Amino acid sequence: MRSGYQYKRNGEVPPGEQLPEGLRRIALGVEYCGAGLSGFQKQKSAAETVQAHLERALSRIAAEPLSLVCAGRTDAGVHATNQVIHFDTRALRPERAWVQGVNTQLPDAVRVRWAREVPPQFHARFSARARSYRYLIHSAPTRSAHAAAEVTWTQHPLDVRAMRAGAGYLIGKHDFTSFRAAQCQAKSPVREITRLDIARVGQLIVMEVSANAFLHHMVRNIAGVLMAVGRGAQPPEWVGQVLARRDRTAGGVTAPPFGLYLVDVQYPQEFQLPRPEAGPLLVPLPLGGLGA
Repeated sequence: MRSGYQYKRNGEVPPGEQLPEGLRRIALGVEYCGAGLSGFQKQKSAAETVQAHLERALSRIAAEPLSLVCAGRTDAGVHATNQVIHFDTRALRPERAWVQGVNTQLPDAVRVRWAREVPPQFHARFSARARSYRYLIHSAPTRSAHAAAEVTWTQHPLDVRAMRAGAGYLIGKHDFTSFRAAQCQAKSPVREITRLDIARVGQLIVMEVSANAFLHHMVRNIAGVLMAVGRGAQPPEWVGQVLARRDRTAGGVTAPPFGLYLVDVQYPQEFQLPRPEAGPLLVPLPLGGLGA
């Protein structure tokens, strides 16, 4: 190995370097319903997290203690249809064991969708080039008895055309300080949104946003601002004013987590990872289909 490189479990591996002999790197695509879970990241104070369930199940199948890295941590109540994780293991298992076998050890709210052995240079977080989220809103006079924890309900009628007009101010590369959580630890508030579409899908209003990366609570804060525009509390141009202020207090409340889904993580073609339907089942449209 080159001078200066030391292997760290699940860590970045420079080009030309290999994992220590006997280790292999496995990537998984994971789906979960965040209702009832305390977010993705493992916590000492909360046993019901996605990471804790996955590490426990993977360790049983591998017959060795395993830890993992994800493409992006999600908060309590937030869902995913295409979260991506990776882990290093000495266990030699067929791909079906990392899918069907692991799923037998998981609660119903968490499922592995696919598995691939990947090159050492793959990293679930740092190899990602773009991420996409969908935010599902049920705008109706009364809350539905169905999917109550999987969509955000509002009793206010929402003007989708006004929301689209407001969303236009956010597309491109900007300082998103006004849309980041106070506890966000990102070094820079600059992000680039490449797509921000809003459309009616059945009884739902769906917001789809893609960017190179996201700040903490960024999507939920965008949803909250656009919902204020949709119900007529603010004009569309207010979105641009909030962005220009670079002040979190300018943007109002953070939208609830229930309607938020991580639906896609994009990686370089060289890794040849599957990219299943974006989902969730309530939105049977391909990624980018809202703008069609």
